[in-house]
Parts: sequence; structure tokens; C-alpha cells
Amino acid sequence: MSDLSYKTPSVNKESIKPTWVEINGTGQIVGRLATQIANLLRGKHRPWYTPHLDCGDYVIVTNADKVKFTGKKEEKKRYISYTGYPGGQRETSPVRLRAKGKSLFILRMAVKRMLQKNKLARQQIKKLHLYASDQHPHQAQNPQKIKINQ
Repeated sequence: MSDLSYKTPSVNKESIKPTWVEINGTGQIVGRLATQIANLLRGKHRPWYTPHLDCGDYVIVTNADKVKFTGKKEEKKRYISYTGYPGGQRETSPVRLRAKGKSLFILRMAVKRMLQKNKLARQQIKKLHLYASDQHPHQAQNPQKIKINQ
């Protein structure tokens, strides 16, 4: 028997054809939506998922500013950053971010923190497009609409 008949096929960069997916974020819970988006960006929904390649799709999230938290996380959750200087630790909450008009940051950080911490994740997060309204400039790509968590 030939050894060639038992080889497992493996994908490469040229054989990966990413698609475009559109998700409506109105009324969605941040964490549950972020896990679904992270899986789409990584390509874990595909049968040929390969951990060391970017096999994911492009994800468009409309109404991304209308996502919500459960419980009291809206007031109690903290986003901590550090400026690099002594005494430069800063913290903010989702309430303050929404007041400043940076509500898209909430969903972007939730997705980013669910991805791996490497070069591949930096490529994958670039394929996430967040918009605060129903309109987006990616109509030419014919995105497939997906209903998540409904």
C-alpha cells in the first residue's frame, strides 16, 4: 500500500479564501458576541482550521455601539491602561467611554482580548470592522448576514 494515500491534507495561504460576514450588534451581550466574532476571525468555524495560519473571515459589526452588559458590569467594569511613566496607571469604565463617544472601543477590546497574544492576532483584529450605524462601506464585498445569539 502506498504511503501517499494516507496523507492528511493541509491548507496554505494560497488556498484560503476568506469571506465577509455582517453581524447586527443591537441588544447583543458584549461577551457572547465577542466570542462569536473571535471564532470567526480565527477561522475556528471552518473544517480546515489551522492554528498557525490566518484562516478567518472578515467581520463587519453594525450598530456596535448598542451592545449591552449584563448585571452591573456597565458601572463596575474597569479598563486599565498604563502610560509607561511612574503613577501613570489610568482606568476608565464603559459608562465613561460611552460618554466620550468611544463606545466601539468596548467591543473591540473584548474581541482583542479573546484572541491569541501574537503576530497572528494582530493580523486577525485588522479584519474586524465596527460601525455605530446600520450603514457600512463594504457593500461591494457582498457580506453574508449572520444572526448570533438569537
